[in-house]
Amino acid sequence: MSPDKVIDRSLQLDHPLTRYALFLDVDGTLLPIAERPDQVRVPFSLLGTLHHLRDGFLGALALVSGRAIADLDALFEPLALPAAGVHGLELRHSDGHCCRSSNESLLEPLRTPLRAFAERTPGLLLEDKGLSLALHYRLAPEREAEVARRIDELLGGSLPDLEVTQGKMVFEVKPSGCNKGTAIGAFMEEPPFSGRKPIFLGDDITDEDGFVAVNRLDGISVKVGETGASQAKHRLPNEAAVHSWLAQLVDSSNSQERE
Repeated sequence: MSPDKVIDRSLQLDHPLTRYALFLDVDGTLLPIAERPDQVRVPFSLLGTLHHLRDGFLGALALVSGRAIADLDALFEPLALPAAGVHGLELRHSDGHCCRSSNESLLEPLRTPLRAFAERTPGLLLEDKGLSLALHYRLAPEREAEVARRIDELLGGSLPDLEVTQGKMVFEVKPSGCNKGTAIGAFMEEPPFSGRKPIFLGDDITDEDGFVAVNRLDGISVKVGETGASQAKHRLPNEAAVHSWLAQLVDSSNSQERE
């Protein structure tokens, strides 16, 4: 069955794109999750779609990702979209101005022991994003409990300003207080996002804060994936369906321009 045959029909937008603000998670939403984060590649066709959508939304399109903004820029070059990186700990506004949490030093007590744990444990990968430490166990899923236990031992209740989030085959330690919901809320308070209805597409547990924020604003929340409970009000089954839906938005925008 082709992706367009399984798209949630309630996702058809009732108004021109200029009435909406679009927020997109990356891994698991726009792009398939790879064994290693550095193995992901962006199809040229997707770059073209995002370029057209940026124009169709008059700039009100942002990436909201667990990746650092520098990583997003490398992936989506030459596009440099407004973006929230490291789950909202980094923000690049529509005018290009960037702001970043100053709490990176909170992670210093964990860097060396987590790196040592990953290096001596087959199948683990430590991704140091500066503002977070992500311990991936995709190559060793049987080690989930071991990874969780080791992180809990290192935190030991003595680092109250840090929090642990769990995603798909990853545990991530980061300063508390920011998430994808707070990032979307910040964007929605400034042009060109303000005054519009937000749309957010995400696939993982860390996207749930974004769904809650968008629902609170009477927006459109979309879970990518057919399984798992979610606060999202709509579903798309996979990344291919996301690409198909985004392409439909481009077609809709082009039709509106010709009318």
